[in-house]
Amino acid sequence: MARSHGVLRTIETIMIDLLRLPPFDGYAILDIVIVAFIIYQVLVLIRGTRAVQMALGLTLVVAFFYLSRYSKLATLSWMLTNILPYMVFGIIVIFQAEIRRALAHFGKTPFFSGFSSINRSEFYDEIVLASTTLASRKTGALIVVERDIGLKNYIESGIALDSLVSYDLLVTVFDPSVPLHDGAVIIQTGRVAAAACFLPLTVNPRLSKELGTRHRAAIGVTEESDSIAIVVSEETGSISFASNGKIERFLDADGLRTRLRDAFEKKVPSEIPEAVTSPAES
Repeated sequence: MARSHGVLRTIETIMIDLLRLPPFDGYAILDIVIVAFIIYQVLVLIRGTRAVQMALGLTLVVAFFYLSRYSKLATLSWMLTNILPYMVFGIIVIFQAEIRRALAHFGKTPFFSGFSSINRSEFYDEIVLASTTLASRKTGALIVVERDIGLKNYIESGIALDSLVSYDLLVTVFDPSVPLHDGAVIIQTGRVAAAACFLPLTVNPRLSKELGTRHRAAIGVTEESDSIAIVVSEETGSISFASNGKIERFLDADGLRTRLRDAFEKKVPSEIPEAVTSPAES
């Protein structure tokens, strides 16, 4: 009974606060538009990075804080009250890259941005043909394709290209005589966003020690995001496909095309077996 009275008092307090709000005039509209624009720009800047998940976690912590106060959970409220002030410094450290990018690019990003539509069949064909050609030449390659979780952090580590996905471009980029060959090509919204990109290496101890740097980078980036990665070994000329932190090796053209179709049309690729032991690949 006492708890229900407390809830009613809380609702009454909120209603009184709402009634005390200033009149809704032109300045209020301008205020709302400016705040909405700032929030939109922040979301655009952190989209495609792990900062999104961190922001959601922070939102949950704040929600628990207010919930503990209204629900009279004294211990939880005391703990969060003492932790939240220090989280300001944590936010600065965790989001330093996003804050720096926001200060550098604020006001330069257009309010609306479009999304490219791609012919998926041609998209698959270009990647498969380039991969099989590189495999026949035993030319090492690492191609990463973004899906829902963006790869902006890794794209910025490479050389920006912003070009259409094509067989000629992919084969040329990975030519050993081209300076861009050492690193990953990242494809974003149907375009080659960048080349010579640095990727995180997996630290999974269960993987075969014979897997080379390219394979470990492919697994690493798919552990950090929902992207998929295609690796061509320069040692054996085999083609591998990585997704969700797992890698399948020794694919042919049809197998690779099937994996790509599963990844982008079903959104959930078929189960990929663990990597098997074979001669060392890089």
